[in-house]
Amino acid sequence: MQSEQYLLTNLKLASMVAGKLPYGLDEDGAIAVSAGMTVWAGASSDMPSLYAGWDAVEMGGRLVTPALIDCHTHIVFGGDRAREFEMRLEGATYEEVARAGGGIVSTVRATRGASEDELLNSAIPRVNALIAEGVSTIEIKSGYGLDIETEMTMLRVARRIEAVRPVRVKTSFLGAHAVPPEYKGRADEYMDEVCIAALERAHAAGLVDAVDGFCEGIGFMSAQIERVFVKAGELGLPVKLHAEQLSNLGGAKLAASHGALSADHLEYLEEDGVQAMAKAGTVAVILPGAFYTLRETKAPPIDLFRKHNVPMAVATDCNPGSSPMTSLLLTMNMACTLFRMTPEEALAGATRNAAQALGIKDAGTIEPAKRADLAVWDVAHPAELSYRIGFNPLYQRIFAGAA
Repeated sequence: MQSEQYLLTNLKLASMVAGKLPYGLDEDGAIAVSAGMTVWAGASSDMPSLYAGWDAVEMGGRLVTPALIDCHTHIVFGGDRAREFEMRLEGATYEEVARAGGGIVSTVRATRGASEDELLNSAIPRVNALIAEGVSTIEIKSGYGLDIETEMTMLRVARRIEAVRPVRVKTSFLGAHAVPPEYKGRADEYMDEVCIAALERAHAAGLVDAVDGFCEGIGFMSAQIERVFVKAGELGLPVKLHAEQLSNLGGAKLAASHGALSADHLEYLEEDGVQAMAKAGTVAVILPGAFYTLRETKAPPIDLFRKHNVPMAVATDCNPGSSPMTSLLLTMNMACTLFRMTPEEALAGATRNAAQALGIKDAGTIEPAKRADLAVWDVAHPAELSYRIGFNPLYQRIFAGAA
């Protein structure tokens, strides 16, 4: 597949184009690729004669979907939190672990103590695991530095990943993740002296694609998050938010009021927040890994998202504490089994809706003018991608047209 123009033939095509249901599925499909872009996709019988002379690559009847997109990760970090996993199993809550000096703050210590190369080298195996499951795009957040220099380091590492692996990276500045120990009881001062200052510096260096925050009692209150969002707006950066994971502080409504790309977690979200998201076009990012790891019992309001036509994305939330997971396929299965999402919703959540959650317009579906980021699977039907547990049926990943 090194030629500039070629055809993929004899394949089941799941284009995931919105409104073409189910899955945008053509049982005998074909895809035309030129200069790394999809220029035509559909039923073989409808293929224009223009493409008849192109080199053909036989897919053996395999399923082809858009390459997967992991739209919420914290994949760059130092250390691990296996001991906290034990603590939670012994009865400690997430909040109790955090207030005891664990949680995010423990990862901050390890991340501050690691060099840029060490952070890159520790992140690469996690990136490799996602790529091996057909992932083409990964969102990566900062937020484990909580000082200006380490936040910058994390974002530089995220950018470097694109140079050493064939994957697209979108960065989110998450300085409003937690209050570091040196600012305990002085969250507003932290906002002024570190968070907003670091955001301005990182933006000036071209390291930020979006701005995120953690709106919770153990994170930041909505008024503090709003200050970060106002600054993001001044810098021309889109926003997203960890909201309603542990309580309902109105984070999703705040995010929607700023036209957020997404609000994420959302277990405690109520209907007024869902309505605000629907009006703003804000994607609901569903994160079953954290729900599972923390042994939560309150599920996100999936039926309300359906009722109000809020797009749902799914993501690993890969992080060392609440979701140490590097399998987007497992995430899709968990979204179905834990939250009763359908396999079609789960696949849309890891493709089309994940792209929307990142503000990406040239990926997430298979159609003209989209990148030829494709995943070829040894399965008979798209539902198998969510049905299987701990099994990777990827046959081939195509990234910007290259195998």
